[in-house]
Amino acid sequence: MIQVTTFLFIGGTEIVFILFIVIMVFGADRLPEIAKGLGKGMKTLRNATNDIKHEITKSAEQQGIDTDVAKDINDEINKVKDDLGDFTGSIKR
Repeated sequence: MIQVTTFLFIGGTEIVFILFIVIMVFGADRLPEIAKGLGKGMKTLRNATNDIKHEITKSAEQQGIDTDVAKDINDEINKVKDDLGDFTGSIKR
């Protein structure tokens, strides 16, 4: 059985093709600079997202909105993920 990995509905061959085009356009010398810039952008986006989540949670707590429900749901989802991972891990072996 062949398992195809997809990322944002893009397969492995498409990713390789896109990387090839990027190398052809920008050159191999500038590729580390581009990757560094993308990494910094992703870090900034992650930090901004975390700040927004923190502000929403803080505002909800100030307004008296119960945020424990979302935490309970996340805990249950994580339990199901772990159980599913254990189950599929034994099948893959």
